[in-house]
Amino acid sequence: MEGLVPPLIVPGVLADALLWMYLLVWVVFAVYGVHRIHLIRLFRRRDRDPRPPLAGTEFPHVTVQLPVYNERYVVNRLLEAAAALDYPSDRLEIQLLDDSTDATREIAAHKVRELRARGIDVAHYTRERRDGFKAGALQHGLERAKGDLLAVFDADFVPPPGILRELVPYFADPRVGVVQSRWQYLNRDYSTLAQAQAISLDGHFVIEHAARMAGERFLNFNGTAGVLRKTCVRDAGGWQSDTLTEDLDLSYRAQLRGWRFVFAPHVLCPSELPVEMNAFKAQQHRWVKGSIQVARKLLPVIWRSRVPLHVKVESSFHLTYNVAYVFLLVLSLILYPVVLARYRSHSVAYAIADTVLFLIATSSILFYFGYAQRETRRDWLKQLRFLPLVMSLGMGLSVTNTRAVLEALAGHRSPFQRTPKFRIERRGDRWRGKRYRAPLDGWALLEIALGLYFAWAMITLAHAKMYAPLPFFVLYLAGFLYVGVLSLLHARVRS
Repeated sequence: MEGLVPPLIVPGVLADALLWMYLLVWVVFAVYGVHRIHLIRLFRRRDRDPRPPLAGTEFPHVTVQLPVYNERYVVNRLLEAAAALDYPSDRLEIQLLDDSTDATREIAAHKVRELRARGIDVAHYTRERRDGFKAGALQHGLERAKGDLLAVFDADFVPPPGILRELVPYFADPRVGVVQSRWQYLNRDYSTLAQAQAISLDGHFVIEHAARMAGERFLNFNGTAGVLRKTCVRDAGGWQSDTLTEDLDLSYRAQLRGWRFVFAPHVLCPSELPVEMNAFKAQQHRWVKGSIQVARKLLPVIWRSRVPLHVKVESSFHLTYNVAYVFLLVLSLILYPVVLARYRSHSVAYAIADTVLFLIATSSILFYFGYAQRETRRDWLKQLRFLPLVMSLGMGLSVTNTRAVLEALAGHRSPFQRTPKFRIERRGDRWRGKRYRAPLDGWALLEIALGLYFAWAMITLAHAKMYAPLPFFVLYLAGFLYVGVLSLLHARVRS
């Protein structure tokens, strides 16, 4: 049997170091896995009828803010949806906060003139310089807003007509600073990539938001499809652009000031998911890097504050969760030599520890996403077949997202890269050949190389009749090759 073991020799001291590192990785995964189960427990304690009291006759003035930057394919759809909102016209203002540098500005100007001719109060604000990116645009609009409330919708969203009438009544409570709706997806069934994104986002919205509200923890405004009280934004210090997730930053600053955030899970706002891999990776990089930037900025403030201990602990989990991508990448690099070292050690204790930690970490992820599907879809059993893809996609993204974490920890600043939208609403819609090519960098080659490394490792392990680790290796192999190859293909076919 020894002759069948792959010929990889790991020095004893290095092998011990790898084994301890391997154990540390799984401990970290297990801790975050237990936290996911804790969120589900809080979720089950939630108010199952979170609707506000019936609205009175008073309607506060609302300013609808639409931040856009080079969105020629969707800007008209966004403006038409805003103009169709069912709200008293004398108490509704629309701001198009347009930082575009291409034909979007002319397309938008034409539509704005058309809407004004129909008697709709819409203003088209442009800036010569994109200072502060989206945060700067929102702050620019805040300073000119007539409304007491601010409703924000990004260019990839299509707010339904009744969304303001459903969200505004929550503000009858003067402590409420923000109300967030639940995202829905126009193109969920467009591709396996879209399916995986939808399942991942469902976990965030269905479980996390509801759990944090039920447990009286801090929750976040997601930057779009929600309504904010103008005095809350000002009291928190306004929109700030020193992180890439200005929404998460504002959310924590506002709640530290005592404002209450509300999640309205029954209010759905359709959106368009990225369908091109490089655009999706750029979005993930921005979200991950921004969350770690907010952690660096605000976690010390949170722990020095007088908020309850359970709020501080949950905030720490929430803001540091993306550090797990670093451990995912580390695991990909040490997994093969550790498997060989385990095989040679014949240690029962190690095998038991590995099994327990592996089951805690992986089963909690599957249960978490599966539970979210059960709560939202009648066909949730069919959706379970996508769960291995969700896990594998997370592994494939570990290169991009580890870069994001390390850049944030190092204090590296980078511009806000918006996610291109192509008005993909159903199967058959085409994005190829359209503008807004998401740039391809050389990291896709590393992803493919890691996929090929796992293919080689699986062959050698199978040759040695070491079959037990192969299913986990398959997840890494599929994830790296899916992300890397699709990045190349999507870059190649774009004009």
